[in-house]
Formats: sequence, structure tokens, C-alpha cells
Amino acid sequence: MAFIIGKKIGMSQYFDKDGKVTPVTLVEAGPCRVAQIKTEEGKDGYRALQIGFGKIKDSKIKKTQKQKAYRYLKEFRTAEDVGKYKIGDQIDVSVFKEGEKIKVSGVSKGKGFAGVIKKWNFNRGRATHGQKHQERSVGSVGCRFPQRVIKGKKMPGRMGSERTTLKNLKIVKIDKENNLIAVKGAVPGKKGTLLEIRAK
Repeated sequence: MAFIIGKKIGMSQYFDKDGKVTPVTLVEAGPCRVAQIKTEEGKDGYRALQIGFGKIKDSKIKKTQKQKAYRYLKEFRTAEDVGKYKIGDQIDVSVFKEGEKIKVSGVSKGKGFAGVIKKWNFNRGRATHGQKHQERSVGSVGCRFPQRVIKGKKMPGRMGSERTTLKNLKIVKIDKENNLIAVKGAVPGKKGTLLEIRAK
């Protein structure tokens, strides 16, 4: 199973040989280093690799924290044999192929406090017959019994800033020299968002 950590750069366009344009998201993926290996035989009891992305300058690391030399650490569970990896091994964009389907996880953009129309796609109320500043309100939230608001009721509140995963995204282009992956369509988050990329 192929996986890597990356950072969202932004959206662009890709023109193929026939001149057809495809909207793509550019992701700076890796290079990452293996920071920890977990095995079923060890104390963890499962197989996983922990990889680090974004090197921190040595001047900002205390001598006692040399192992925490990466800005980001993520763990990926895998069914493959992790014995072929060693701590310090590099993982780069070459683990993927152009045209391959992947899934991308990240934290979506925060939208702030939102009403029920924007957040839950409710319909607005009618604007006539005694209506007064209530066109976009939530409406009735309670019931006769029990005399309280039921848990899970769709209400106004903060929107976005949630972990989101998009599946079946296609890799359009890979630039190994610059550690770039061009993914067809949009991916979660704003520019600079940390992304986890896995093979489907």
C-alpha cells in the first residue's frame, strides 16, 4: 500500500496532448522519512509505519529531542510486511503512478458560524402572511413529548474545520524532481493544509 504526507499548494490547470484542460490541485508530497516501525510482535500489536514530513532546523531542536526532528508525524496502518523498511528510509512521490486512483484526507476549510440554510441546506420560510424577520430561521425545534430538544437536531453552529476524506481521486501528473503530485479536482483544506495521501 502506497502512502505519503503532503501539503496543498493550490489549484491549477493541466493540458493533455489533445489540448483538453483538466482542473488539478497541486500537492507538495514528501519526501518523507520513516520515523517509527510498529509490528504485531512488538508492544503495539499491529503493523504500521510512522513517517515524518517537514524537517525542522537543528538550531530549533533541543539535544534531548533529536528524534522529534520533523514538523509533522503521521501513522499509516498497512497489511504489507513492514520489515522491508528501516528507520530513516525515504518515501517520495515515486511510490505512486500517473493515472492511479487515490484517497486524500485533510481538514476542510473553516466557514465560521453558519445558519441552517447554509449548513444543512434547509429551505427558507415564506416571506408573507405575518412573517417578520424569520425567513431564514430554523423553525420549530421541540415537540409535545418529550419537552426538550432531541439530541442530534440540525441546528445553527460552526461549519467546516472537520476531517474530510475524498476517494477515487485520479493522479494526473507526477513531478519527481519537485516532489509534486497533480490531483484531478479539488482536495480538502486551504493552501498549506497538511494532507494524507493513500493508494485506493
